[in-house]
Amino acid sequence: MGLFLKNLLFTVVVPGTVGVYVPLSIASGRLVVSGPLRAAAIVLLLGGGAIYVWCVWYFAWFGRGTPAPIDAPIKLVVRGLYRYSRNPMYVGVLTTILGWGILFESRDVLIYGLIVFGVFHLFVLFYEEPHLARVFGDEYERYRARVNRWLPGLRRQPAA
Repeated sequence: MGLFLKNLLFTVVVPGTVGVYVPLSIASGRLVVSGPLRAAAIVLLLGGGAIYVWCVWYFAWFGRGTPAPIDAPIKLVVRGLYRYSRNPMYVGVLTTILGWGILFESRDVLIYGLIVFGVFHLFVLFYEEPHLARVFGDEYERYRARVNRWLPGLRRQPAA
């Protein structure tokens, strides 16, 4: 139960702030779109939330940790969505921000999303990847060679 509570607390404080509270604050007072844009936004919001929850479950169940760097998984998680992206949790949060931007037709929320992506990217490059390489060594390097950093299918194929 302790691991569940730690994951819940982290989720409310960090992704809850970045992916929900700040975008809603930025879009405050704006009207919600209707029609197909509303449907697309809802799909993105639900999809982004589902991606995040699925990843947290894998971190807790298989990795025995949380997304918080101070309580990271003790096993390298390479299952579920981690087979397709090394950072699906970030992709889920960014998908949610995109959903808010579309739902409120807010360029400011979309710009915020680009800034968040930049911060995530720098954090992954300069902290997470070097840390994972130190902690998991060859296992991480093999995983890194197989799976893209952000989205599946964007890796250049090696020359034959």
